[in-house]
Parts: sequence; structure tokens; C-alpha cells
Amino acid sequence: QEQLVESGGGSVQAGGSLRLSCAASGYTHNGNCVGWFRQAPGKEREGVARIESGVRKYYSDSMKGRFTISQDNAKNTVYLQMDSLKFEDTAMYYCAVRFGVCVSDWRTWNVWGQGTQVTVSS
Repeated sequence: QEQLVESGGGSVQAGGSLRLSCAASGYTHNGNCVGWFRQAPGKEREGVARIESGVRKYYSDSMKGRFTISQDNAKNTVYLQMDSLKFEDTAMYYCAVRFGVCVSDWRTWNVWGQGTQVTVSS
């Protein structure tokens, strides 16, 4: 059974950095679509970044230039490097996998991790 485990969240001051990890078991990231999403209290879940077949990368506009998604096939892990963090980046961050076309709509994604909390203080 596919399982995703996120780690790397925490508390940081505005302008700081964090690196999130998404480790997979019972499944391989290689060749599939892996994404990061986030959800702040009272807000809808939104896409952050996704990577397709370990090569093609997509970012939401507000994250471009600040966040970087990458994939290590040897470790079966996808990372999200977050730099220049802002207060509004505070949210629960989720890793997910989609079997098929790498679309942005989170409601169509297949497997989800439990999430890791990111808190940015201003």
C-alpha cells in the first residue's frame, strides 16, 4: 500500500528557510506526479508545486522564485525547499501523488500524506 510521510516542518521567522521532505513507501515517485499542497486555517487547500516524472516542474505564482521542488529517486523522496518565507506561508503542508496527468486540482489526487506544519512568524 502506498504511503507518504512528510517531514521538515517547523517554526521559522519571516525571511527564513525550511526544507520539507516527502518519503514514499510501497510506491515509487519515479515516473509519477508528486505535489506539495498547503492549507491554512479557514482557507481552501491550494497547490504549491508539483513535479512530473522527476523532470517537469510547476509552481503556483506566489511561490515562483522562492520555492524549489526536487526529487531524489535513489531515496524515493521529493523535497520542497522554501526560501524567503512569509507570514502568509503559514499552513499545513501536504505531499500527494497523482497517478496520471499532473494536473493542479488537488481533489483529483490519489494518495496523501498526513501533513507537516509550517509556521512563519513576522
